[in-house]
Amino acid sequence: MNAPDWLSATIRGAAVERRLKAGQALFRTGAPTGGLYEIVTGKVRLVRVDRSGREAVLQVAAPGDTLAEASLFSAAYHCDAIATTEAVVRLYPRKILVNELRRNPKVAQSFAAMLARQVMALRTRLEQRNIHSARDRVRHYLAVNADPSGRMVALSGTLKDIAAELGLTHEAFYRTLAEMAADGEIERRKDAIHVKKSSI
Repeated sequence: MNAPDWLSATIRGAAVERRLKAGQALFRTGAPTGGLYEIVTGKVRLVRVDRSGREAVLQVAAPGDTLAEASLFSAAYHCDAIATTEAVVRLYPRKILVNELRRNPKVAQSFAAMLARQVMALRTRLEQRNIHSARDRVRHYLAVNADPSGRMVALSGTLKDIAAELGLTHEAFYRTLAEMAADGEIERRKDAIHVKKSSI
């Protein structure tokens, strides 16, 4: 969700930038919360690790996205945030942001609207995870992310990032794309997928 839609001048004036190297942690589960982050450049993924050591990707945040919104109302972070690439992030301190939400109804309403959009996106992801067939899961992703023509899907991240978002191994995702291309259903392009058949 894009931060410029709702951040006031007061909140922006309190921002602190931080640079991250690829693989560097922005924060870890259980660490005290500092506030909400905006991605300026690069990508940061939010992950949880289960008892078996398996990593579940909750979000891959790209430039303009915010992350750790729930931290505004919690004493500790509930997941890890790891830079996928070199990145610059902007911290909006928790205390200043919460005070501004209380003081400024317009900012609070815009913040609530952003959270509502995130809930919609989360429901879409949950719907995808309930689709058992890898091909049908990919078809669903293409349908949800296609341009108005329904034929072109811009790839905002790496194929590995998209596989994680879909809950597929990258091997299964690559194999599914290759099968769909071989069947003439899609055409792979450098930064996009062209949907050639109306099966999604």
